[in-house]
Amino acid sequence: MNSSALRNVTVLAGGISHERDVSLRSGRRVVDSLTSHGIAVELRDPDATLLAHLTETRPDVVWPVLHGASGEDGALRGLLEALDIPFVGSTSAAARLAWDKPTAKELARRAGVSTPRGLTLSHDAFRELGAAGVLAAIADEHPVPVVVKPARGGSAQGVTVVETADGLPRAMVDAYTYCDDVIVEQKITGTEIAVGVIDTGDGPTALPAVEIVPRSGIYGFDARYNAGETTFFTPARLSDEAAASAAQAAVAVHEALGLRHLSRVDLIVDATGKAWFLEVNVLPGLTETSLVPMALDAAGYELGLVYAALAEKAVRDHQ
Repeated sequence: MNSSALRNVTVLAGGISHERDVSLRSGRRVVDSLTSHGIAVELRDPDATLLAHLTETRPDVVWPVLHGASGEDGALRGLLEALDIPFVGSTSAAARLAWDKPTAKELARRAGVSTPRGLTLSHDAFRELGAAGVLAAIADEHPVPVVVKPARGGSAQGVTVVETADGLPRAMVDAYTYCDDVIVEQKITGTEIAVGVIDTGDGPTALPAVEIVPRSGIYGFDARYNAGETTFFTPARLSDEAAASAAQAAVAVHEALGLRHLSRVDLIVDATGKAWFLEVNVLPGLTETSLVPMALDAAGYELGLVYAALAEKAVRDHQ
């Protein structure tokens, strides 16, 4: 099937997660890119009528652009699999692995990719074992600076870089607002990059790394989605050896988790050129300020052609 034969592509955007607005922006960009190549696209905000609608219309392919749990934890993808409808992106099983950051870190480590040392703590354990004792144990085993973040979630919501020990309690509270499990991990100092991995039929390939330099020093939610808050360099200002190492690590993570079509791997490259895996996103942002579109542009790709090729790949993978 070529793009002209894609009669009915349904893009899902919006949803009810904390990242609803970002999802809508990503979805509109995907719709515009596909329609610019003459592909008929329907944009839907998922609701109680969605499954019946998909069953009735039977689109050639669905493109979920639902950031947050509603689109990335595997549940929606499992339903699309049950409906036997092709969709762009990773399977439900792979999405569940990537969505859980501790699981993704362990699979990356087993694949030979370095990842910061840390621990994962449930909210129940934090309360039942006594916050004061738990915080003291964390501070002893993982001295600052550390990064505290929800074990599941995206767009850096609930993430805090803790530079002094007295900042740890607040960071834990903030992270638990978004998830019942929290990661406390060693802070790696270096160049923050994102490496998109794309597969339109020739196997997973790393896109040029995007270097991230936020004005505030922290690539949080506002720095991600407000123009002018972050400076990006594509390709990243890395040595050839470090860039190749980061690309290799990104593809290794993509393959270790069984991802497909498109992902974004977030890494830190330290002063020695070593790439450290932080997390992977099976549904990277596709807004006007998002990193994967920047990388595609830097690689010389035209967004509409790439997105059409991904939709075609989803159909072929389903056959």
